[in-house]
Amino acid sequence: MATVALFPGSFDPFTAGHLNILNRALTMFDRVVVAVGINQDKRSFYTTEQKLDIIRQSTAGTDGVEIIKYDGLTIDICRQLGIRHIVRGVRNMLDFENERAIADANRRLAPEIETIIIPTAQEYAHISSSAVRDILKHHGDTSLFEPEGVSLPPVQ
Repeated sequence: MATVALFPGSFDPFTAGHLNILNRALTMFDRVVVAVGINQDKRSFYTTEQKLDIIRQSTAGTDGVEIIKYDGLTIDICRQLGIRHIVRGVRNMLDFENERAIADANRRLAPEIETIIIPTAQEYAHISSSAVRDILKHHGDTSLFEPEGVSLPPVQ
């Protein structure tokens, strides 16, 4: 039986750090579903379709990756897809504490679903989507933060 994990996030945008976590998750799971969450209360920098396209470009040629979008609770999409593992990446202790709180809440709501927290590799620990958005807003060079071979769409 294939092992499958869900890698959820807003991915606004998907960065080299996200790709590092995804590639490392693929060493633990046969398949990883990258799930772009749609949050109606949050104004995104990129459209959902742009986010999906960036992830498709980032993972082109990578086996075991599926890319979807979803709306609602992460545990609900896990149940809908029959997935029992959630993968989350952390850059530092602040990220860890936040992700641990979410994992604890998810465990209370869905004890059958386990969260795996993966610390990002050191060379990506400084990369955040918010920093990339700020650089993009000011028309700076984001190439050091993007997955290799991907060029983020310019700010409109």
